[in-house]
Amino acid sequence: MPDYDDQIQQIEKEMSTMQYNKRTQHHYGLLRAKIAKLKEAQVKRSSGGKKGEGYSVKKSGDATVIIIGFPSSGKSTLLNSLTGSKSAVGAYAFTTLTVIPGLLVYKHAKIQILDVPGIVHGAASGRGRGKEVLAVMRNADLCIILLEVHHPEHLPVLQKEIYEADLRLDQKPPDVKIAKKSRGGISMASTVPLTKAEPETFKGIMKEFRIFNADVVIRDDITVDQFIDCIEGNKKYLPCIIVLNKMDTVSERELQELRRKTGAGLCISAQEKINIGQLKDAIYDKLNFISVYCKEARKKADMDVPMIMLRGSTVQSMCEKLHREFTAKFKYARVWGASAKFPGQKHHLPHVLADGDIVELHIK
Repeated sequence: MPDYDDQIQQIEKEMSTMQYNKRTQHHYGLLRAKIAKLKEAQVKRSSGGKKGEGYSVKKSGDATVIIIGFPSSGKSTLLNSLTGSKSAVGAYAFTTLTVIPGLLVYKHAKIQILDVPGIVHGAASGRGRGKEVLAVMRNADLCIILLEVHHPEHLPVLQKEIYEADLRLDQKPPDVKIAKKSRGGISMASTVPLTKAEPETFKGIMKEFRIFNADVVIRDDITVDQFIDCIEGNKKYLPCIIVLNKMDTVSERELQELRRKTGAGLCISAQEKINIGQLKDAIYDKLNFISVYCKEARKKADMDVPMIMLRGSTVQSMCEKLHREFTAKFKYARVWGASAKFPGQKHHLPHVLADGDIVELHIK
């Protein structure tokens, strides 16, 4: 039975001694593709092709936010400060052994917050319930990485484990279309200059994945790793806020330096409830919510209590959220607002709604 870890380590060792430049770019791309294939085979052998079963967490509310951090970084305390939940809190590692949900109600939005066991080195390969925690992340709408101010070195470890679990933080899926065909080789076109890798490198990577016939259109200037992500097609793209906790235990000067090093969006003290209001604002803004108002036929719209949706939501999304039978019984919708060309325009399920829209649903 092949030892995938040894093979991966050998390739990574070769890459660590390689100078990345135009001359070595092609070889580097092929090595990255080999690592991706080995990891894929490793997952299939060890877990039947699954990244981890995950905890049983029923989604509720308008969005789900997961708090990720090392053990004892203050996740449970933060959950309590945000939601008033009674998550177990202790000044020792692994206080949280299951997923603890709480509900933050803010600006009419109901936001589910999940406190999960701490992430440690090797989480993506299963250490310390890591696979289960990272699997829960795939169902979240936003990730908060919580760092203790005294351990900024935890950030790259967390980022690596999250990356290894096929999660991409604060990235958009690259605009790449790969259409496989039965013959004709690989044809590649790009609508932007490719400065991070040559087309021949991308072709070599595809052959490493045993794709020999395909039409490829690239509309973003992408890296080798991003192209591999597109081939594999199993990545979850998730917005993220990096938060420094226990800000009250260091000086202002140290705090600013830590913020610069980590790229943290916010500094808080979960224990002392410092800047918790600012974090609530950041969560709301990062989730990219829109407010949609419901209207009954021949009645005024209810403008007091909006329906909270994620940006990009459609009329169908709205129907599904209101009642599970609405989609099947849907006739049409009338829409007033930015997404309509004129007031009361008739639309159907695929129509994308805009912030402030008023929607009148007509159901059979």
